[in-house]
Amino acid sequence: TLRARHEFDTMGASASFREILATTSLVWALRVMPAVFEKMGIRFLFPDNWTLDESEMLEGNNTVSVYSPGGAFWSVTLHPPGVDPAQLVATAVAAMRQIYDALDEEPADERFAGREMVGREMNFYCLDLTNTAIARSFGTPDGTYLVFCQADDRELEQVAPVFEAITRSLATQ
Repeated sequence: TLRARHEFDTMGASASFREILATTSLVWALRVMPAVFEKMGIRFLFPDNWTLDESEMLEGNNTVSVYSPGGAFWSVTLHPPGVDPAQLVATAVAAMRQIYDALDEEPADERFAGREMVGREMNFYCLDLTNTAIARSFGTPDGTYLVFCQADDRELEQVAPVFEAITRSLATQ
């Protein structure tokens, strides 16, 4: 919260309304996330009105997900150290392409917590709704992480700051 607050405070008069709104939404999202996941050597915060799904983790798949009340979801999967983050993202895109023929994609790389994250943003139709999915991955000496989030575009505007806040809260141990 302090980092987001600092970013907001230092934007100055040159900041666009969209930048201020995005940072304000991030500050808000960080304040309303009192639930904590802390297993598998990772820790992240998430809203307490979202549902935690540990079923894949319990089956040995090193994946945990959280779902919004509206159906959007954020998940993280832990892979062994040395796995190529770009390959994980490419595999996620290929899997989505098998399901959704008219999948559009574009780069979504970003720097987060001092780490370079490779990523792709995907847009597609499902049940006559436009949807957005974002796959990002980064490596550490302890493992390679794939973060995947998805929402229909009606809900995306509300949950995008929450997705960002969850991702920013992700810490590896």
